[in-house]
Amino acid sequence: MFRDRQEAGQKLGVSLELLQLKDPIVLALPRGGVPVAAEIAKALNAPLDLVIVRKVGAPANPELAVAAIVDGDPPDVVLNREIVEAYALDDDELRVLIAHERPELERRRTAYRGKDSPLSVDGKTVILVDDGAATGTTMKVAIRALKRRSPRKIVVALPVAPADTVDELAPEADLTICLSQPARFRTLSYYYGNFPQLTDSEVLDIMALAAQARGGRRSAGERRHSAPHAANK
Repeated sequence: MFRDRQEAGQKLGVSLELLQLKDPIVLALPRGGVPVAAEIAKALNAPLDLVIVRKVGAPANPELAVAAIVDGDPPDVVLNREIVEAYALDDDELRVLIAHERPELERRRTAYRGKDSPLSVDGKTVILVDDGAATGTTMKVAIRALKRRSPRKIVVALPVAPADTVDELAPEADLTICLSQPARFRTLSYYYGNFPQLTDSEVLDIMALAAQARGGRRSAGERRHSAPHAANK
């Protein structure tokens, strides 16, 4: 069990320091992944940014994802081919479903980064962080989108996740680090002594403190986004 997300990040930071990763950049899945990732970024003296993901639900079943949109310039759309085929969705139907979710992605982007572009991951070692993963679906989508942006490698860093979820994520990333893999996974909050829900303003405060710790502003190279996304897989 972890005392809080900060302690989880500190422990992951120790493990990641030992790897001596080249040109690391830490990307958090908001909201819960942000305080974990901030501690990792501090340990590695690495830049910190967000990966904003919006699920695209199936017709009449919004909890079942047919696709996901990952923020970028331009955004990436990652399809869940099995669900698309199960619902026999054609390209026009997919475009309508995706377009319906774009405003929420834009709202989140504006809330979290304003007019700033995502940090470029081109040639960098991306460390993708969340506070835990039950199914790993969001993490998997983020990995697949980031692969299109030409990183050196992708490292997944999680405090806790079921062993089978870690096994599913392993072939997606170059390296997966998970500190605790309980055989019988409970709710994520069970593994933390203190597990508050974070607000958008708290996320922004954490990001601002991380930026100040590294000199306050992104460099022009960090602000510039990587190459355009490839065709959907």
